[in-house]
Amino acid sequence: MNSTKKTLIGGDFLITETPANDIFTLEALTDEQKMLRDSAKEFIDREVVPHHERFEKKDYALTEEKMRQMGEMGFLGVTVPEQYGGLGMGFVTTMLTCDFLSGGNGSLATAFGAHTGIGTLPILLYGTEEQKRKYLPDLATGTKFGAYCLTEPDAGSDANSGKTRAKLSEDGSHYIINGQKMWISNAGFAEIFIVFAKIDDDKNITAFIVEKTGTEGLSFGEEEHKLGIRSSSTRQVFFNDMKVPAENLLGERNNGFKIALNALNVGRIKLAAANLDGQRRILEHSVRYANERKQFGVAISTFGAVRKKIAEMATGIFVAEAGSYRAAKDVQDKIDELIAGGMDHQEAELKGVEEFAVEASILKVFVSDLTQHTADEGIQIYGGMGFSEDAPMEAAWRDSRISRIYEGTNEINRLLAVGMLIKRAMKGQLDLMTPAMAISKELMGIPSFEVPDYSELLSEEKALIANLKKVFLMVSGAALQKYMMDIEKQQHLLLNASEILNQIYMAESAVLRAEKSFGADSVEVAMAQLNLYKAAEKIIMAAKEGIVSFAEGDEQRMMLSGLRRFTKYTNQPNVIALTEKIAAHYVAKGHY
Repeated sequence: MNSTKKTLIGGDFLITETPANDIFTLEALTDEQKMLRDSAKEFIDREVVPHHERFEKKDYALTEEKMRQMGEMGFLGVTVPEQYGGLGMGFVTTMLTCDFLSGGNGSLATAFGAHTGIGTLPILLYGTEEQKRKYLPDLATGTKFGAYCLTEPDAGSDANSGKTRAKLSEDGSHYIINGQKMWISNAGFAEIFIVFAKIDDDKNITAFIVEKTGTEGLSFGEEEHKLGIRSSSTRQVFFNDMKVPAENLLGERNNGFKIALNALNVGRIKLAAANLDGQRRILEHSVRYANERKQFGVAISTFGAVRKKIAEMATGIFVAEAGSYRAAKDVQDKIDELIAGGMDHQEAELKGVEEFAVEASILKVFVSDLTQHTADEGIQIYGGMGFSEDAPMEAAWRDSRISRIYEGTNEINRLLAVGMLIKRAMKGQLDLMTPAMAISKELMGIPSFEVPDYSELLSEEKALIANLKKVFLMVSGAALQKYMMDIEKQQHLLLNASEILNQIYMAESAVLRAEKSFGADSVEVAMAQLNLYKAAEKIIMAAKEGIVSFAEGDEQRMMLSGLRRFTKYTNQPNVIALTEKIAAHYVAKGHY
């Protein structure tokens, strides 16, 4: 990595030009990271994939068994510091491990993600030294498993509205908790639970560490029967005068909501990674089937309609990888910077992840939506066989569906990403108004008719991305001026803004990755160009819908004119030729 790289702040990509050499890509993995990746992939191929049928038949014991094996191999402790029994790896390595351990089976991926993320991180990030020494070694090695109890029947996205209550005993030795939680992953075999409850009539929830063994008043519902991730243990958890030692309060009283949010921020960015290898495997199955399946005397992989799907699936994977690992390295760089400045590791981890909460939400939405679409296209390539349980696609489709719901629904995350940007701008942490005002002046001026020099690799693509950022600032700036503090009530408009934001970040990530690591004639450059073309079209649609919803007369005409100006693609690529180039590459290669 370039030692002069500027350490970014979250959302800065909108107003800062990022040099290609400043982003991290999968092509830059260290030898140690490659060994860990290969070890994870080999474990999944050997120990998980062959048991597909057992996982589909709700074999919860199998999930627990494979989790214990992961613990024995050190996979559960990658992010846990060495002094607490883990491997103490950096954030990029944490993402990499999550990526290649999560593709073989959705049930195991859910158990792994819940345990290493929201089941372990609250203690790592907010626990006292005594709590960390007591619980983290067992969690890091898989001796005990963790679960996270936040959601209630009447409290989903609005976590603070939960009805679970805690009351300090008269002698001050313990808290008495009453209430219930639902949709709790790993509940069937977890030993350590992070439970959120309001103490008395507090405004905010508080977090507690609850041990299953020896705790009276803790009970569980039956396993939920779900659309997908069938061998992921999911139960309701009930608290009936449950006693929790006072020293098991996690963090500070009234601080549970912040703990929940920060744990979910990490969960969101890791969920993007957890969806990557599943897509690679779907593509591999699809290409193999398309090459083997004959119709009209030829393989269906020769048909343009099938080749288009293969090209778009591969392109989506390339883009998703680019955004995920770019953000992971930005988080790691921020953590390293804070530690170098004297901050302790625990606080630095918190601040580093929190800094890039906008990007975490973008990635969660983009990659989970994409995974569902990739699985759907996989079914379509298989045709009737894709609908059968004898083929791998229907399970992949069912398992991928949950990713758009947990760690905050995609709709909530879309609203969150834009909302966090606006709040940062209003607090002066991110200057969006200066460039937004400059764009207003630019729209009033006479456009330049000079033809820029686009001789450098991907130079026009980068110029277009810079203009797409102007589209976001133009639309969001005008909407914010109109609605001011009521902007949060304009959810339709915020969803449009979020779509623009998501497409910009992911398209830029793909273009920068292609520029940094690949040559002009490479299939990777073709994928970056194909994705950008489609992203621009989606941005045009979202921006136009937003503009006509709140602007009228001259203002509307000026903004629509600006939209046309900012989305102009002088040397528009031959999309069909790009698609064919990508398809030919992967049909011949046979895998991603």
